[in-house]
Amino acid sequence: MTPNKPYLQHLTSSEDLITDYQATRSGFVALALEKNRRATPFIEQARTLKLFASQAKNPTDLLEITDIQPALITAAGLSDKAIKYLEIQDKIDAIQGLIKNFLEPAGSNFVEELVFRFLLTRGDTLGGSMRNAGGILAQRKLIRTLISILRISGKSYRWLHSATNQWVQMLEDDSDIELYLKGLSWQHELEHRTLIFNRKVTLVGNNIDLCLLNCTPEELTQKEQIPATYIALGELKGGIDPAGADEHWKTARTALQRIVIAFSKIELKPHTFFIGAAIEKNMAREIWHQLETGVLENTANLTNDQQMASICRWICHL
Repeated sequence: MTPNKPYLQHLTSSEDLITDYQATRSGFVALALEKNRRATPFIEQARTLKLFASQAKNPTDLLEITDIQPALITAAGLSDKAIKYLEIQDKIDAIQGLIKNFLEPAGSNFVEELVFRFLLTRGDTLGGSMRNAGGILAQRKLIRTLISILRISGKSYRWLHSATNQWVQMLEDDSDIELYLKGLSWQHELEHRTLIFNRKVTLVGNNIDLCLLNCTPEELTQKEQIPATYIALGELKGGIDPAGADEHWKTARTALQRIVIAFSKIELKPHTFFIGAAIEKNMAREIWHQLETGVLENTANLTNDQQMASICRWICHL
């Protein structure tokens, strides 16, 4: 591997970075499948709501069915976040408004009207959760690639479980591990490496998508306050829509510039890298220029498996 220009292992020019049509289409399909997966619980809730609500002979009878009161509040247009700020009377008023203004005018179709309005509010919830779906899918792909490289290299690893916030030893069956992993640790030669996602770096003053540190998980809390512990910092942008590519790059570029400036003030220069899903022609040229001038050390297109394997191998060997 070229020591000072690791990107040359998988790139020959800026053209190699550009996301092609097939990758963009596949990215949109992946997002659609993820949206359907996340929508499944809401659909099941709506079916159950319809079953229970069908016991009512008229809209007012819905008030007597205890099990569906939270769903009535949702159908009234109140999100889970909004409900936390309401008093009991506010919730009652919302349900009564739903019945008077929408369910009673629907006549014998009031149950269908109720279900439609429940799904409308849940659709907003789903839309909110999907805003960062691209980033989540990108992180999962990165995790899976990193673990694959560690596995085939015969290296053991530990990982941070998002639900328990505990570091866990590698599993023989690591299927779906990427759904819960928010940190990864392994040994490189005689030193330990710990990779943490979405961590605030005190020196920079902002959250960084990917932080690789020279420490064990047990040393993380203490050593992440020491700038020299940081080996590499990177930005990961999983949005696939070409229309938002430039905006994602501007955000990443600003974050990377802050990193370089902050560490240079104390005469440190950790490795910096960028991984993006939607990379357009002009954006690719700018990234290539930063690579050639040493502003950025490595980069890869998330949709290109060869590039991802190369940059992840580089990360594992830092």
